[in-house]
Amino acid sequence: MPKFLFTLLVFFCFTIKMWSQPPTQEELENRKAKIQLEIQEKEQLLKSVKSKEKSVLTQMSIQKEKIGLKEKLIKTTEKQTKLLNNDIYINQLKINQLNKDLEQLRKDYSAMILKSYKSRSEQSRAMFLLSSENFLQAYKRAQYMKQYASYRKMQGQEIEVATNQLKGFTNQIVLQKTEKEKLIKENEKEKEELVKEKKEQEKIALQIQKEKGKIAAEIKKKQQETKKIDAQIQKLVREAIAAANKKTAAANVKANPKITATEKKAIESSTKIILTPEGKIVSDNFKANKGRLPWPVEKGAISLGYGDQPHPVFKSLMVHNSGIEISTESGSNARVVFAGEVAQVQQITPLKKAVLIKHGDFFTIYQNLSSVNVQVGDKVSAKQNVGKIRTDADGQTILKFLVSQNSVYFNPTSWLSGR
Repeated sequence: MPKFLFTLLVFFCFTIKMWSQPPTQEELENRKAKIQLEIQEKEQLLKSVKSKEKSVLTQMSIQKEKIGLKEKLIKTTEKQTKLLNNDIYINQLKINQLNKDLEQLRKDYSAMILKSYKSRSEQSRAMFLLSSENFLQAYKRAQYMKQYASYRKMQGQEIEVATNQLKGFTNQIVLQKTEKEKLIKENEKEKEELVKEKKEQEKIALQIQKEKGKIAAEIKKKQQETKKIDAQIQKLVREAIAAANKKTAAANVKANPKITATEKKAIESSTKIILTPEGKIVSDNFKANKGRLPWPVEKGAISLGYGDQPHPVFKSLMVHNSGIEISTESGSNARVVFAGEVAQVQQITPLKKAVLIKHGDFFTIYQNLSSVNVQVGDKVSAKQNVGKIRTDADGQTILKFLVSQNSVYFNPTSWLSGR
């Protein structure tokens, strides 16, 4: 086989082995701890929402998220148990083999001791040497006796090492079985909790059905309001693009006075941001961090996803969302997801404000703020507080978060980290 093909085959086999590696106990434990933390966040959020009594739909959304997390937790614990079963099985095989090895070592050692006992006298050893026909034979016999003693000592050491290994594996298997029992009990408890959570979900669903007409009317009203706000946001984005291009055109004219009025106008009238070299770097960095951006709230759950979709409760009712809605605790702040520049701060309704942050030719938009901490032109950093999220009359604290490149919107969920 040519050397290149052999190297390629080895690399391919090694890569397949790496990809097929199952998660370790430590990785699963970290994953479980993360899920448990998210469940705690959802429980705190539910308590906060329930205390307001009116936001039944939000309760339902958070309850669904919590049930999903509980199911993930159960699956993770089952994977841990399976991994422990494999480890216990492997350790048991090692114990069985060590017992066989020890038995054979002890038999050999006993036979050697018995042989040594029969020829134990110093006289017989001396006679064995003296009966040699010549010096070379006497030397070889002396060496044999020395090697025999060393081998006997080595066998004793092998027995000691194997015995210690056996003790180690036995202790390890006892600990693993204890851990396995703990995981099984833990999973049984989680399954019981899951049954309770599902009953709670049914209870909330029943409450929603009783108020179906009223809630459906509220949803339609909210959708109409959302369309108006979306139109305002689109206008703000267009204004931000125009402002950025006007600034770029002025800078280009200053750097190169030969630019014609037509070229300047073409930059200013573009429907997309004409990126400067610095702006392109920011834009590329933002794009490179897709799927890794921090959440725009410290704690929260997505109560309404992106795009056209059936309502999470009333499936026959279609709703549109240009971003995502994140339910959080009362008094929470909106946080910047990536370093950038504040492009717009606007009063959307008498009670709601919005902040647009520019990242090259990308925008992140933070809606439903009661107060704002930044001004147009401010340079902001990741996780910086931009304003307080408004709590409405129903006790809901919801941030609407959008991501766009120029005026094209994306699903923000795909840009945020999995937490």
